[in-house]
Amino acid sequence: MSTQLLSPQFYNPANAADWNYRPDEWAVVSAAADWKAQNGIKGSAADRFRLALLGIDLQGDFCFPQGSLFVAGRSGTGAVDDNVRICEFIYRNLDIITEIAATMDTHFLYQIFFSTFWLDENGAMPEPHTMIAVADVVQGKYRPNPAAASLVCNGNYAWLQKQVQYYCEQLELAGKYQLYLWPLHCLLGGMGHALAGVFQEARLFHSAVRGAQTTCEIKGGNVLTENYSVLRPEVLTRFDGQPLAQKNTRFLQTLLSADALAIVGQAASHCVASSIDDLLDEIVAFDPELARKVYVLTDCMSSVTVPDGNGGFVLDFTPESEAAFKRFEDAGMHLVQSTTDPRDWPGIKL
Repeated sequence: MSTQLLSPQFYNPANAADWNYRPDEWAVVSAAADWKAQNGIKGSAADRFRLALLGIDLQGDFCFPQGSLFVAGRSGTGAVDDNVRICEFIYRNLDIITEIAATMDTHFLYQIFFSTFWLDENGAMPEPHTMIAVADVVQGKYRPNPAAASLVCNGNYAWLQKQVQYYCEQLELAGKYQLYLWPLHCLLGGMGHALAGVFQEARLFHSAVRGAQTTCEIKGGNVLTENYSVLRPEVLTRFDGQPLAQKNTRFLQTLLSADALAIVGQAASHCVASSIDDLLDEIVAFDPELARKVYVLTDCMSSVTVPDGNGGFVLDFTPESEAAFKRFEDAGMHLVQSTTDPRDWPGIKL
């Protein structure tokens, strides 16, 4: 028989759709003591089996239609619905979730994946959702904005031209993506950077009830590389052989120290898939059996889609997500639903 918990009284699922919702953090924390006592919940330090929850990029720009990069999925309400399921999963299972970590996509105005970094052959910024191939750079269809050179290489424009060509070459050699210019999103200091209020509320309540410090892992601030994955940027080196960025080995070790790791977040097709792919690469190199401690909550993530205004899509990355799920499952990871009691997940020993 399930022993899952009821949500606290302050929780309102409608807040998952409210861009302006910000929880009363003191009220949330103040409610924790009574709720903990009423439900007989112990502190997470007493957990013999440690279940960690990783929430990837559950931020305003991804989670609301008002955001600049709303992850709508094919349903049109993807990330909003996902956040309801994520929060209700946390509340139902708060007594067995040992810790919650959140990643935060964090960007600045001039970065290689934003239109502000580039000029077209007419000297204008290209539109968001433009894809830039190596040939486009070689032929001069797109070139780096000289303003970016002053930010990253002391104004050495020739150096920057070589670097952006090399970067595009590395992306294509990896076989994952061409360079994609995203709408401005998750700019540090903006509303779109903040965690969705309903998720912030749930993670704070968990922290207060269980005496577990909730953490945020920042990613994405390197001007010259995309950073879909929380574990590593897309490209690690410069054209001249010098390091451009490095893997996040500290956070990798944190994730793998749990007995079980449940993963939710946005977007399934990009930051979630890339993070799990990189996690899997490290697992395979160390001990493939560790893949069995990873649980992907497939109903708590959606794919990037770009509607065409006529009921279809200009771009739909759902097939990429489905292929990634199959890859993860084949490697030994578990595809699960948030509505299933974790005590019934394979390999859970609570």
